[in-house]
Amino acid sequence: MTGVPEDDEQARRVWAALSSLVRRRDRRPAVSDALGMSFTRVKALLYTSREPRTGRQLATLLAIDAPYVSVIVDDLEQRGFVRREPHPTDRRAKLISVTAAGRRAAAKAERVLYLPPEVLLALPPQDLEALDRIVAKLAGSDPEPGGF
Repeated sequence: MTGVPEDDEQARRVWAALSSLVRRRDRRPAVSDALGMSFTRVKALLYTSREPRTGRQLATLLAIDAPYVSVIVDDLEQRGFVRREPHPTDRRAKLISVTAAGRRAAAKAERVLYLPPEVLLALPPQDLEALDRIVAKLAGSDPEPGGF
């Protein structure tokens, strides 16, 4: 930790409130309904929409085993959202790339997933700007920005 004691009650209270706020507005069921597929498949689509990934990379990002990645990619491929391509440097691996239809589906998923709650939209501009600065500072250490 950097300079903040572990028993800092105010920081714990703020973190608990932020965590609770986000959990109460869980958009995963809504995005799964909107796309007609499990949230794990939605996450795989979102990760591949950012850049082509190998099955191994997806397995790591999704915290699942390789055979399940194959099932997910098969389904996304059947839906026309991704395609498998030869890896440019590893002939044993395939790259999973998003298609145009997959890019549109990923954009729809992000619109649903990141729909702000009314209470946030109702904040005065100066409060929203302050919150934006604070959240950016908090998120600065996130290894996978926009993680799901």
